[in-house]
Amino acid sequence: MSIANSHKIDTSKLDEIINSYEGKKSNLIAILQKVQEVYRYLPEEAMIYIGTKMEGLSPATVFGVATFYAQFSLEPKGKYEIKVCDGTACHVRGSMPVLNAIKARLDLKDGQLTTEDGLFSLETVSCLGACGLAPVVVINGKVYPQMTSDAITIVLDTLLKEDK
Repeated sequence: MSIANSHKIDTSKLDEIINSYEGKKSNLIAILQKVQEVYRYLPEEAMIYIGTKMEGLSPATVFGVATFYAQFSLEPKGKYEIKVCDGTACHVRGSMPVLNAIKARLDLKDGQLTTEDGLFSLETVSCLGACGLAPVVVINGKVYPQMTSDAITIVLDTLLKEDK
């Protein structure tokens, strides 16, 4: 079973989220943020449900909003979201070897963003605004400065150990 199919959509939970924002279409972004918080991505079934349930919306509108904003993911994200900065300072100071070490340690193939077990997801970002700490990796909001291939492997091993 793939990760994408591992979530069953709980319509009562979706109703609860929609109702907490009074079902107003002006609150669509907040509603989608909350749904993504629950499922770690925006399942297609949830977007269709929201689009049919909320007055003045369609599934196409919901999908359009979800694909327009970079904060939303249509693919499942891991429990640990890893962001590797590849801005100029980070790139020059070795972010690519760090990225490659992460891919190797987590056995991520080219184009694969989330590990098979759904524990980790990986993305590169243009800038994290911490150029003086380059190269920088952020995991679930925690900044790891001046990363090296060896150091990130230790961080990942620690997270793997804690998760068992």
